[in-house]
Amino acid sequence: MTITEAIRTYRLPNPTTPEDLESRWSKVLNFGDKVLLAGYYYNGAGKPSYFGAVYEHLDDDLSCEGTIAIREVSDVAFEDDGHAIAWAMQQ
Repeated sequence: MTITEAIRTYRLPNPTTPEDLESRWSKVLNFGDKVLLAGYYYNGAGKPSYFGAVYEHLDDDLSCEGTIAIREVSDVAFEDDGHAIAWAMQQ
């Protein structure tokens, strides 16, 4: 899945701010100069339904109001949000 497809499928805002992500998604972490997201997208009963996304800052403003954009979105679905965040941390 390309980033454009992921934005459309998961309804990810791009560009956005960390503050906006935190108000829309429950699993958002600041990790160095990146912002990590674990999201849920229902894929059917019994199927993995979590994905990971990595946002990066577009300027020097690392506050909650700085502008960020998507850099990576996982190609695979994970069984829980912990695995999605672990994937995002490795990107």
